[in-house]
Amino acid sequence: MADSIFVLNGPNLNLLGLREPEIYGSDTLDDIAGMLEDRARDLDLTIDMRQSNHEGHLIDWLHEAQAREAKAVLLNAGAFTHTSLALYDAIRAIRTPVIEVHLSNPLTREEFRHESYVGRAARGTIAGFGALSYLLALEAAARF
Repeated sequence: MADSIFVLNGPNLNLLGLREPEIYGSDTLDDIAGMLEDRARDLDLTIDMRQSNHEGHLIDWLHEAQAREAKAVLLNAGAFTHTSLALYDAIRAIRTPVIEVHLSNPLTREEFRHESYVGRAARGTIAGFGALSYLLALEAAARF
């Protein structure tokens, strides 16, 4: 049975392809899921892709990733990246490695986006490459 990778997406990512395409690109979350699933098959992995605008769902899913013995979690927490001590604590509380993912590069954007509580707890961060950020994170997760 193939190892599972949870891909968790936070607030407003359901609007990808429509929301500020000059920043986030024109790929939808479904487009990204398709790219990940194609590459995951080559790596003998499965993708469990989820999105929520609610912080508690992301926390529950991080706990579930550990309970289901997922190989890794790719987490694009959206704006919760910069505000959520609860996500920081949840990542620290599980053994499953978490890779922080961003479509844009937060360090080139507004000052408040330069702080990442998720990044402080994650194994690593991949940012600034649009949809390719997710594929690069998947490649890293495959090596855990």
